[in-house]
Amino acid sequence: MMAWLSELWSGGTAAVEPAGLRDAARLAQLHGASFHRGWGEGEFEAMLSERNTLIHRLKLGRKIIGFAVSRMAADEAEILSIAIDTDHRGRGLSRNLLLTHLGHLAGHGIRTIFLEVEENNQPARKLYERAGFTVVGRRERYYQQPGGEQLNALLMRRDLS
Repeated sequence: MMAWLSELWSGGTAAVEPAGLRDAARLAQLHGASFHRGWGEGEFEAMLSERNTLIHRLKLGRKIIGFAVSRMAADEAEILSIAIDTDHRGRGLSRNLLLTHLGHLAGHGIRTIFLEVEENNQPARKLYERAGFTVVGRRERYYQQPGGEQLNALLMRRDLS
């Protein structure tokens, strides 16, 4: 009984599912709220239509609260973006999303995953490091902030095999 009440209070059970074209507007909204230069609905529609792009949505009950996007080439993939609704951060949901997404990439024959993360983004770095990613490079002044500040990017890698 308590588990049911807890689930009802929290908004439902979290589920990672393949995203579809109908999700493009919500994914764009989440991306725009999470990053300085958000991707638009059309950009998500294009990615959702590409055979080499894998996109998962994270739902809590009926509401999409996050997503993960990767582009695949041969046996490698690059995680392009992961976002969680600001109201749901800090609850471990991003870890579940990331690990499930990685499992699906492995199912597509992916053996090596890369990603770039802003050097000062400690929550994201902690997430990736706990998921087995290691820093393999650095790009100086890679991210341009709205005020003109340029931030470094770390290139991270994880082998799945």
